[in-house]
Amino acid sequence: MGIDLLLDPAFLQSVPRFLTPILLAALGGAICERAGVFNIALEGFILVGAFCAVLGSYLFGSPWWGALTAIAGGVVMGLLFAEFSLRRKGDAIVVSIALNLLAAGVTVYLLRAIFGVSGAFRDPGIKGFSGIDIPLLRDIPVLGPLLNGQSALFYFAVIAAFALQWFFAHHRLGLRLRAAGENPTGLASGGVSVQGVRLWALVLCGALCGLAGAQLSIANVNLFVENMSAGRGWIAVVAVLLTRGRPLYVLFIALLFGFVDSLSFRIQGVGLPQQFTDVMPYLATLIVLIGLSAWRKSKTA
Repeated sequence: MGIDLLLDPAFLQSVPRFLTPILLAALGGAICERAGVFNIALEGFILVGAFCAVLGSYLFGSPWWGALTAIAGGVVMGLLFAEFSLRRKGDAIVVSIALNLLAAGVTVYLLRAIFGVSGAFRDPGIKGFSGIDIPLLRDIPVLGPLLNGQSALFYFAVIAAFALQWFFAHHRLGLRLRAAGENPTGLASGGVSVQGVRLWALVLCGALCGLAGAQLSIANVNLFVENMSAGRGWIAVVAVLLTRGRPLYVLFIALLFGFVDSLSFRIQGVGLPQQFTDVMPYLATLIVLIGLSAWRKSKTA
């Protein structure tokens, strides 16, 4: 392994595929963060989205139906979170852990109940997203060949990051959403339902996490594997905590983790133990957390 690997076009073109699930889930988490909802159930949201994407694509024969089904699955998870956390006043951490466990169990059960298999489901009937050729993007030197030919979900995720940045800063609903997190008493005194705003934040979060799952199951590969979210939801939570819900910072962090995730996959064939390569994204997460903690302590001192 050397610098040649890092400059390999095939490796660089794989980075957008790896960063997209983390970016979409982290943007959903950012919406919750700005609305004052502590949501660490992103892992479960992604897993349900991945399963629903395969189910929708298999039943209707279209990746777009798969994406819509994934959105529906993610929204259901968001509504469950809202029911137990907002309406029934449950502890957000307990609810998050319960939903993560529920997602792991439900997807395994449905895999066996619907498809009659365990472990993984692959079928020619599953239609996945193919890469999109964009002539204007393709013609840009250096970046064009790297960014062109990605799935529609990648381009949507990048546009969503910039759109959310503008939404939080300028749109009336975005300002209300921020007020729900920063000054809920003031928002309520203006006649706006804080719980209603937070409910919509969870719905949007569920939709974005559903698409994150769709990227995993019908864009990166055309199959569903038990627990295939593989910690990406937790990495997305870290991205939200590091950036305090700022979308463009989330984009940068997702790029970093996507790069490490792609690198860990690529170097599996160069002789390093797979256990080491598998742990690389989580090791990067730990290093970033330690670095952030040290930086904040030095700033406070």
